[in-house]
Amino acid sequence: MTEPTGLPPRDRPLFPRFGRGPSATPPHDRVHHAFEAHAARTPHARAVEHEGACLTYAELDHRADVAAAALLDAGVRPGDHVGVFLTRSIHLVVGILAVLKAGAAYVPQDVRITPRPHLDHVVRTAGIEVVLTTAEHAPGLDAPTLLLLDALPDRHVPAPRVTGGDTAVVIFTSGTTGVPNGVRVTHANLCNVLLTEPGSLGIRPGDRVAQLLNIAFDMAVWEIFGALAHGATCVVRGRDIARTASTATVLIATPGVLSTVDPAACPDVRVVAVAGERCPKPLADAWSARAAFHNACGPTEVTIVNTVQRYDPAVGVLTIGRPVPNTTVYVLDEDLRPCPVGEVGEMWAGGACVTAGYLGNDVLTAQRYRPDPFLGGDHLMFRTRDLGRWTPDGELEHHGRTDDQVKVRGFRVELDAVTSALETTPGCARATTVLHEGRLVGFVSPSAVDPRAATDAVARALPYYCVPTSVVAVDELPLTSRGKVDRAALASLVTVA
Repeated sequence: MTEPTGLPPRDRPLFPRFGRGPSATPPHDRVHHAFEAHAARTPHARAVEHEGACLTYAELDHRADVAAAALLDAGVRPGDHVGVFLTRSIHLVVGILAVLKAGAAYVPQDVRITPRPHLDHVVRTAGIEVVLTTAEHAPGLDAPTLLLLDALPDRHVPAPRVTGGDTAVVIFTSGTTGVPNGVRVTHANLCNVLLTEPGSLGIRPGDRVAQLLNIAFDMAVWEIFGALAHGATCVVRGRDIARTASTATVLIATPGVLSTVDPAACPDVRVVAVAGERCPKPLADAWSARAAFHNACGPTEVTIVNTVQRYDPAVGVLTIGRPVPNTTVYVLDEDLRPCPVGEVGEMWAGGACVTAGYLGNDVLTAQRYRPDPFLGGDHLMFRTRDLGRWTPDGELEHHGRTDDQVKVRGFRVELDAVTSALETTPGCARATTVLHEGRLVGFVSPSAVDPRAATDAVARALPYYCVPTSVVAVDELPLTSRGKVDRAALASLVTVA
């Protein structure tokens, strides 16, 4: 990693020291091979369970082999994209493994909540010829070939011997223009984050990893393979998040989803990881009192997460940590020059986390994936649109998103800074801030929080132009299907308020 010029002399050696994660070699180069190793080693261990039904590692491996053989018979070839259009279930896990065993990449969508036009867009954009689903969901789907997992005959098949393509999964993000973009996540990307520390989270045989999130969300990959790649049990939830969480030892979630779970009702949880949106410090404090708490950050395009902090409640400083192994993070200014330590800039990510770009959108790929001048060669770096700065001890502070910087009365305001101040209000568990019709509106929960006290908390911490015009106290902040704060829903609350 090149030491850049243009930085103060004291910061030049810190650029590579802070910005580069440790070197590590993942034990497998295909994420499903890690599962298969555990299936061979501990075939009778419980691999997956859902609402009373369960499969051992050997049973899951066999079911996935049968489905993989059906995919190959249907003409699926290495590098193809196969739709896994299901909902949370054992069939889902079987289908994911089957696609990978067939050498293809899986494209997950939850058929119960995904609108038909979105599904059609996914099929077209990903060039999907074959969709795995069940008889229950097949009538509402349109694809050249539908394979029903619950109709496949149980037969003896040899384990597939297929040299697979590089892509493991295609995750469709919401997209900044409202059009979903398909991100190609490779096996190398997944193995790098899931099979090394800290992304592996110390998960081990005997652990129960809850699968709580939308199956189309990249963090669901962390939940599922966080379990199966380490010999643990993937506990797939039904409708009740809290009930599933109460039986788990490992929780991976967005802060929004985690905030719906009572730590006291989860006596066996020993590891928690959050990502996907800003984590409130009260949430980190509540969970870190009883479990190892990891705060992570990273968009889908840099493979689930690319920075992680093991939060220490005794220190009480919540950051997004440091780069994961074999990856880099650069804090750059608008001209792509490194920012001095302590100065806020935009975070770019490089190394093994950088995914293979967007499906069918070369223009957007060229905009967001750029040649990496610090690693050189053929390396690319990705523009995360997250704002951050380095602390003097080499941790990254998150300072919101570039699209969360707004203008109020001619001043630039970071919405996350206002939210952080709101969360210092006595009794406040969660907060958020939106710009509505040119004015700042804060939301705090639970509804017992005093809005005037929340306004005063911001006034004490930030300049006058950062103080919300109004603060609304609500029982809970509404969440999107992916477990993040739903700002569109909050806009309607502003109107009502």
